[in-house]
Amino acid sequence: QVQVAESGGGLVQAGGSLRLSCTASGISFALSTINWYRQAPGKQRDLVATIKINGITDYVDSVKGRFTISRENAKDTAYLQMNSLKPEDTDVYYCNVKHLILPLDYWGQGTQVTVSS
Repeated sequence: QVQVAESGGGLVQAGGSLRLSCTASGISFALSTINWYRQAPGKQRDLVATIKINGITDYVDSVKGRFTISRENAKDTAYLQMNSLKPEDTDVYYCNVKHLILPLDYWGQGTQVTVSS
């Protein structure tokens, strides 16, 4: 059974930082692409950052230079370091784990990030 869990969300003032963690079990983490998404109530879930199996990263333009995605395969964990946070970064952040071969991808339950102005 595959389980994905996010942690590290919270309330922070604008300009502050948070680090989100995503831990997966029951799946080969090293053979999975890890994506971070975010979603506001009533809106679609949007891709924020991706780290591929080979370590290549990609970001949505709105977070480039502020967010950094990384992975630590030995701990089956990925991270999203978020700096210079803005109120518009307020959302529920979700981790998505997409295995190289398996047809399904897996989601965590989400972690709330709230940035006050």
